[in-house]
Amino acid sequence: MNADIFIGGGGPDYATPQGLALKYANRHGLIAGATGTGKTVTLQILAEGFSNAGVPVFLSDVKGDLSGLAKSGTADHKLHGPFMERAGTIGFSDYSYHACPVTFWDLFGDQGHPVRTTVSEMGPLLLARLLELTEAQEGILNIAFRLADEEGLPLLDLKDLQSLLVWIGENKQSLSLRYGNVSVQSIGAIQRRLLVLENQGGAGLFGEPALELADLMRVGDDGRGMINLLAADKLMAAPGLYATFLLWLLSELFEELPEVGDPDKPKLVFFFDEAHLLFDDAPKALVDKVEQVARLIRSKGVGVYFITQNPADVPEDILGQLGNRFQHALRAFTAKDRKQLRMAAETYRENPRFSTEEAIREVGVGEAVTSMLLKKGVPGIVERTLIRPPSSQLGPITVAERQGVMAASAMAGKYDAPLDRKSAFEILKARADKAAEEAAKAEDAAEEAETPMLREFNAARRYSAKGVTRSTSRPVRRGASFGEAMTKMVVKELTGTTGRRMVRGILGGLFKGR
Repeated sequence: MNADIFIGGGGPDYATPQGLALKYANRHGLIAGATGTGKTVTLQILAEGFSNAGVPVFLSDVKGDLSGLAKSGTADHKLHGPFMERAGTIGFSDYSYHACPVTFWDLFGDQGHPVRTTVSEMGPLLLARLLELTEAQEGILNIAFRLADEEGLPLLDLKDLQSLLVWIGENKQSLSLRYGNVSVQSIGAIQRRLLVLENQGGAGLFGEPALELADLMRVGDDGRGMINLLAADKLMAAPGLYATFLLWLLSELFEELPEVGDPDKPKLVFFFDEAHLLFDDAPKALVDKVEQVARLIRSKGVGVYFITQNPADVPEDILGQLGNRFQHALRAFTAKDRKQLRMAAETYRENPRFSTEEAIREVGVGEAVTSMLLKKGVPGIVERTLIRPPSSQLGPITVAERQGVMAASAMAGKYDAPLDRKSAFEILKARADKAAEEAAKAEDAAEEAETPMLREFNAARRYSAKGVTRSTSRPVRRGASFGEAMTKMVVKELTGTTGRRMVRGILGGLFKGR
């Protein structure tokens, strides 16, 4: 098996092979360039190369074009001629067409197998980012997660979190003494954000069965790594949900995978398309988290590749960790564009044959300025590279073809049916029902324990609203006797302050704790 992934041809005549060393593929990478310059094809041939080398891949299909990975390219494609010509130019003598092993995933369950996680696994930091909460609202969310752990309340789906927030609101006074101010307004704001998330279709992300990471790291019997393709064309309508889900998946890989040191090839390669969505308006705590994950996850054997239009979309501390780079053309229409282009060029190891800045501006479609890590992780000299053509189909497959791939997948049936087991919603509902039942029993017991005098008093109170006062057996007449007048006085006294004290004295024990 070749130790490198063939990328294309470089040099003055594009005849010098350019490859990505598998040993350094987990040192992360960047694919950048303006719209229409060839980033998707570069992403496709990298996914093919990793899969052929036995490395599983996870990537998101933002435009729907990458589903063609599941189908072999054909000689009658409109680009067959240019592809064959390019293969000859770069010395790609063994170029052939073939499909790749693909598993389709979809948060909405329409174009792939459903992807779910639990609210507990998402955690308060990422969930607060997803819901765009303020600092005070994030504090309430942290209280909710703390209480869920202490009270044994599993948070699996959104209704679990919603019911727990209601419970917190009902007990805010006692909780405020322990955790600080619990504001009903903050709870209401979180509930409204959860409603917005539901309207965006995000409720389907939370629940069980939750995704098992091992299902993303499968290798077929033929030795090829599985390409896990997340349908993201509809998901992009909710960019916060898209970015948070991918970040959650990345953090799960970081937390669960064991250390592997310096492997000969990655255990998994993770492509983060539209990377700017992750960092736009992100709080510093979240950016620091991403930086930490990017710095340490390579020791778990995971390579992370960010795809974006401009390298400036990625924070500098993270950009400095991306060793393998594929820079397609950048357009410089404004002073700011020219400054960003110059800064992008300065991050490469110079090639004396050409100006890096001019090359980034001038490279054509399907061509890129590349720099891959060499022996001992040293950055390679920047080179103009003609990207090799893909072996799989360029462009999307049909709906029927996608359904066929899903039906034949080993994941068929495993995640399709949601599971709703006992969790916080059911537990809190059972507690409320039990409390209501005990209160009803206590009230019945109190009525049974009434003395005749107290029963007369309660009956008088019940009928006072109707202008009726009754004795044990007959209604009171207008010409009431002295005894009946005294009875009225006793009832009036019982309904006064002294009477209420007497009732509390008699029934206080029965109503204790209600």
